[in-house]
Amino acid sequence: MAQPDNVVDAEIDELPAPEPTRVGSRKALVYLGLCLVLIGLNLRTVFSSFSAVLPEITSQAALPGWAVVVLTTVPVTLLGVFAPLAPFLARRFGAERVLLGAMVVLTAGLLVRPAGIPWLSVGSTPGPAHLPALLAGTAACGAAIALCNVLLPGVVKRDFPHRLGLMGGLYTTAICASAALGAGFTYPLYTATGEWTLALWFWALPAAVVLVLFLPVAVRQHPVRHQAAREGVNVWRSAVAWQVTIFMVLQAMMSFSVFAWLAPILRERGVDGGTAGLIVSVCIVLQMLGSLFAPALAARFRDQRAINTMVALMTGGGFALSIFGPLELVWVWAGLLGLGQGSLTAVALTMIMLRTRDGHTAAHLSGMMQGVGYGLGSTGTLMVGQLHQATGTFTAAGILFLAVGLLAAVFGYRAGRNRFVGETDWQQASS
Repeated sequence: MAQPDNVVDAEIDELPAPEPTRVGSRKALVYLGLCLVLIGLNLRTVFSSFSAVLPEITSQAALPGWAVVVLTTVPVTLLGVFAPLAPFLARRFGAERVLLGAMVVLTAGLLVRPAGIPWLSVGSTPGPAHLPALLAGTAACGAAIALCNVLLPGVVKRDFPHRLGLMGGLYTTAICASAALGAGFTYPLYTATGEWTLALWFWALPAAVVLVLFLPVAVRQHPVRHQAAREGVNVWRSAVAWQVTIFMVLQAMMSFSVFAWLAPILRERGVDGGTAGLIVSVCIVLQMLGSLFAPALAARFRDQRAINTMVALMTGGGFALSIFGPLELVWVWAGLLGLGQGSLTAVALTMIMLRTRDGHTAAHLSGMMQGVGYGLGSTGTLMVGQLHQATGTFTAAGILFLAVGLLAAVFGYRAGRNRFVGETDWQQASS
């Protein structure tokens, strides 16, 4: 569960400082908290729902191989591309209205994604062409999620300063739960309806409900124009910041590959669609368990080299074993992967606070990590897709994840040293 010091405010550099969301009563504040948690509950279904029925989409929509790779890579890339725009938009329109706009775009993207265009065809296959809508809808979802990823923690921190541990834990748990729901329920929806389009369209419903619930809260806000303060440490010139960021890149390569490819990997190994979705859901639930305890454990020590190294190796090993380990132990491999990945993601994010001295530097480091981390982290899903296309199996991807896990252990070890962004080696030694 998120701890108060782990929640980064992306608007901390704004002048004047943003005011809390205007609510008229305690009940209205509870309602706001519910809306924020429900927004979090919609931020990962786009990834896990697509992968749950990827074989059906590929065959029935006649998707070329390059399109499968693009559709699993683009949304993660856009998380990095649009993350730097979130503070700028918040200064212009207010965080609440930007979140509302993001939910509008997310709902629209989820509605567009499964739509077919009757007068187009894919290759020589007759019938509705789904590729243009899949590309447009997926891109819209990735952009919307990027804005929510950046702004949601700051709104939680600003509006619930006395309940930050509870609210931080609720919204981060909701994000993990959204991935588990998408993985676990999409294939049963497909078997019940017989249509992959209906299975994907279903996820627009909870997004639309949250949009309607959050609408009156957001429109009541009267945004004030803010300016960005040009002060603080230049994180882009800090070796410590780059070590933490590369650690984030490597964990993102594995994390989003779980969402995009674990279900197809299991299905190619002979696991039926429903069981594969259940395994991925359990894996993600165990990620929640890892993220609950790992930050608190990491924060107990001045040096995080041991825990960073251990969880990186657990994640890379668990992923590789899920690909070429004995299939009868697949639940064990998925459990190892889930605990490792949840802990790895949590400690990578915890490094933001543990490697900085103040909130302004933490916000800058967070922006760097999200922009570079998600932008380059999408290469994980890209390489898995390309390796599968080139070899016809996921075996090469297993070797890839062993290598990524080892690299994550190396950079996690470096990032885990008791050093701070913006301080020279002499300052580090004398502190």
